[in-house]
Amino acid sequence: MENWQEVSNLNHYDTPLFVVYEARVKSNIEMALAMISGNVERFRPHIKTHKTGEIIQLFTGYGISKIKCATIAEAELAAVNGIKDILIAYQPLGFKVNRLIELITAFPLCLFSCLVDHPDAALQIATLALKHQMEITVYLDLNTGMNRTGFPVAGNVVEFCLALNRIKGLKLAGLHVYDGHLHDPDPAVRAEKATPAMEKIFADADELADLGLPGLKIVAGGSNTFSYYAMLERVECSPGTFVFWDENYTRHLPELKFSPAALLICTVISLPAADLICVDLGYKSVSAENPLDKRVLFPWNEDLTPHGHSEEHLTLKHTGAGNYQIGDRIYGLPYHVCPTCALYEEAQVVSGQEIKTSWKIKARDKKISI
Repeated sequence: MENWQEVSNLNHYDTPLFVVYEARVKSNIEMALAMISGNVERFRPHIKTHKTGEIIQLFTGYGISKIKCATIAEAELAAVNGIKDILIAYQPLGFKVNRLIELITAFPLCLFSCLVDHPDAALQIATLALKHQMEITVYLDLNTGMNRTGFPVAGNVVEFCLALNRIKGLKLAGLHVYDGHLHDPDPAVRAEKATPAMEKIFADADELADLGLPGLKIVAGGSNTFSYYAMLERVECSPGTFVFWDENYTRHLPELKFSPAALLICTVISLPAADLICVDLGYKSVSAENPLDKRVLFPWNEDLTPHGHSEEHLTLKHTGAGNYQIGDRIYGLPYHVCPTCALYEEAQVVSGQEIKTSWKIKARDKKISI
């Protein structure tokens, strides 16, 4: 494997390190835009993967002016860094609605929106909006089979949208779909499974336009269905992982040719047995929701396989192909980069095989200022 990962000035840094390769991030952004023929109006990337202001600034440099996010902190970070259209892909309830209202008040030049999927939630949001003499923009979240959130797509979507439109304090802007349950390796199968729901959504949107609600936006998909929705002119696409990519999507989304742009660097801290090494990459430093063999891979050290994992340690079995020594630095590719990124306060940014700067992963915090 090509040694593009090598960093020449590692002696100035402690490990474990989360490193980002800026040129690869830019290349991934350019590839994503090319997939939608450069039409930035159809691109609403999710920022939950990187949670980083500097990457949001890269987005704006490519003309991207809208994003999707999951938290109030991510929404605030987007607003601070120049994004004007911010969809919080979450149904806020309780005190979170107060935080949303505070966010709207603090950034009057930004359009904030959120999801709703239940009449009680819609009324709760509307009540607080009216109390503050404002109107909150909402998207109807649709459940197309993932069964996590959303109003059933097979239900009477038109009737629910008309009901939402009658609620004072709310402004219906569109329909939202996340179909993360579609993860077949064959993109044609994913497209085939996504098509019936999308045809229903298009038909509902057309009927709503005839009934006096024209121009509803349709925001759909993540990375798994990006190749399908990229072909549909009526859809705003919202992938997130594409900026960094990871081993999971490299394996399971073969049609997408994004490049890994974020790695983990660890240090050999012990040689506990003849066929074992221990590195400082515990499960506080790499996402551990998957089985041990699907947490981190070592593509430049193919003789290493994970053996045991604890809070601060990762033991690796080796075949003897590598002559490992105390202090060796080893590069790892995270299997799931999104929660791994959130474990780090900052990313070290590589340019020309040197770490040149760092980016704060600011929205890993539950709260920035609001």
